Amino acid sequence: MDHLAILDKKRKLLPKIISGEKTIESRWYKTRRTPYNNIKAGDIIYFKDSGEFVTVKAVVDKALFFADLTEHKIREILKRYAKDIAISPDYSEKYLKYKYITLIFLKNIEEIKPFDIDKTGFGNACAWMTVDDVGKIKNT
Repeated sequence: MDHLAILDKKRKLLPKIISGEKTIESRWYKTRRTPYNNIKAGDIIYFKDSGEFVTVKAVVDKALFFADLTEHKIREILKRYAKDIAISPDYSEKYLKYKYITLIFLKNIEEIKPFDIDKTGFGNACAWMTVDDVGKIKNT
């Protein structure tokens, strides 16, 4: 399975993935949404900053899923994983409102030849796409 993660350009996360500072991609939601329980070891994730081309890919080493979270559980997750997610302590309070977390451990991170995607059918504001083959959403 292939996945496309769209990152907030303002947070400058893509350079942190490339440098190895960010080794865990995380998705935080109030309701169950992909990639929650929809990603596994061996899957490929393609990354792009919002408004830019896809430029990086990585292999999923493992994925962890957390549900029905409390403030205490979230603080424990942040204590253990914030550094590898690249969340600064002053930014972490934002995450206390979520009920579902997916943590995706990355390996074999590499920069790739840039390409654009077609988000038709996924919604303009979607930040994660799951497809059988990323080639199906490449703009040619």
